[in-house]
Amino acid sequence: MRSRRSSKRTERSSRLKNSLGSPVTQRTLLSWSSGKDSAWALHRLKDDPGIEMVALLTTFNGAADRVAMHAVRRELVDAQAGRIGLPLWSIDLPWPCSNAEYENRMEDMCRRAVADGITAVAFGDLFLQDIRDYRERQMERAGLRPLFPVWMIPTGELARDLIGRGVKAKVTCIDRTKLDASYAGREYDADFLSSLPAGVDPCGENGEFHTFVYDAPVFASAIPVTVGDRIERDGFVFADILPL
Repeated sequence: MRSRRSSKRTERSSRLKNSLGSPVTQRTLLSWSSGKDSAWALHRLKDDPGIEMVALLTTFNGAADRVAMHAVRRELVDAQAGRIGLPLWSIDLPWPCSNAEYENRMEDMCRRAVADGITAVAFGDLFLQDIRDYRERQMERAGLRPLFPVWMIPTGELARDLIGRGVKAKVTCIDRTKLDASYAGREYDADFLSSLPAGVDPCGENGEFHTFVYDAPVFASAIPVTVGDRIERDGFVFADILPL
């Protein structure tokens, strides 16, 4: 029951009103992983009249200069932001990075957001309640409203919908305990979905795989890319996505 109340509270992004009863627009920062769920979250936020998108927020592995886990090059995330038409806020994390250090840097970001008049931070999480609970505590402690625009959309439905609506992505990373190495670098499309083994979430929400979006309805144009080398490290296979 608690999680249902929490879900309703944070989804009513455009229904906030001021003391006079007038709607309040939420100036919103989107946590941007460079992948498909972030792109679809942005698509939904842009359709919400109660939302004003201000910027994208991405955490980078400072040592590799790539998005953590997705292993996407910084220049490609810059290209995404340029095609979306929003500034990119970046948080560079040391590697390895302790949870305490991560939280310190996120707290600095939250203070910057509040100072810039941002009132909400949106996330592309789908159904992992423990992660949502953590984000809610972190944002509410900072005085920011956490939003979850794609929360609890059935992942099979979401995967088919975003592919059908023109989201194009490459698989950048796979968990070798869940998928064969050959899945790294593949196109995220209907063929990919139909080939997934039983038990693998079609959106990879359990960490089975991660993606890089090179085209989407929120992009002014596609980002030309190709797939480079594949390497295996610490039980994961990474495909290097290269700009053309």
